[in-house]
Amino acid sequence: MNGRRPQPPQLPQHLLRTIDCKQGAVRAVRFNADGKYLLSCGSDKSLKLWSVSRGTLLKTYSGHGYEVLDADGSYDNSQICSCSSDKTVILWDVATGQVTRKLRGHAGKVNCVQFNEEATVILSGSIDGTVRCWDTRSRRFEPIQVLDEARDSISSVKVVQHELLTGSVDGRVRRYDLRMGQLHVDFISSPVTCVCFSQDGQCTLSSSLDSTVRLLDKSTGEMLGEYTGHKMKGYKLDCCLSSKDTHVLSCSEDGHIYCWDLVEGSLSLKLPVGKAVVQSLSFHPTETCLLTAMEGRVQVWGAEPEETEEDAMAT
Repeated sequence: MNGRRPQPPQLPQHLLRTIDCKQGAVRAVRFNADGKYLLSCGSDKSLKLWSVSRGTLLKTYSGHGYEVLDADGSYDNSQICSCSSDKTVILWDVATGQVTRKLRGHAGKVNCVQFNEEATVILSGSIDGTVRCWDTRSRRFEPIQVLDEARDSISSVKVVQHELLTGSVDGRVRRYDLRMGQLHVDFISSPVTCVCFSQDGQCTLSSSLDSTVRLLDKSTGEMLGEYTGHKMKGYKLDCCLSSKDTHVLSCSEDGHIYCWDLVEGSLSLKLPVGKAVVQSLSFHPTETCLLTAMEGRVQVWGAEPEETEEDAMAT
């Protein structure tokens, strides 16, 4: 290795393409499990599947009665779950575009949805303050479990193995150990908009309406980092960690994505997406690639500008 210093981790600072989704305002954008595809959730009631590398539309999923707010792809890319202001969760067959199951039970709009790793369970969080757990293989239409500890709307759910993380407008981040039946609560003094686990499983990240992103030690609840400078006062916006846990990223109401060094807490990158609120973001599971959503468009960002066909011909 001739003693060279390791290169600093690359950041997704080059705009590779913009996709005009033509589905009203894009409420959420999500990578699929391997990062080859993306899902866009539209205010026009549609859910769309796109190729990330080409920016081409592969399929449109129609079946919700109101705007689609979140979606998740199964590990094997065969199924998608989505949720909507229409109070339902839909399980879709990816290939046919058909509704496999429409799950009713929430008393209000459903903000967030995620599969467990095996895609045997869908978890959904709603403005009704509950998280509902649905068995994807059962013909029963009731949830297998309802978690109703929150005192206000559930804004975000994440599940890794036997652990479930939820964020609520009641200012609490709750971590359920589903195997042990235990609940751990961290109090954040402001409505929580988004939660996630770090890739190494040791920490939780949460963003809240005091325009702060916080990194907490999962087992002790100790605050390891606070990240500020962005604006999040009135919108439910996403935060996330980069695929290698080196950086913390957040949407902002000022049209930028903020990207901080996880350890230092310093701002590494302020990515100008546009003039409106950056509604949603998603980091590639393994590569330095980022999706953002603003108004009716999705942007794909990478560490290097892409080779054009002319460049490829020249080499």
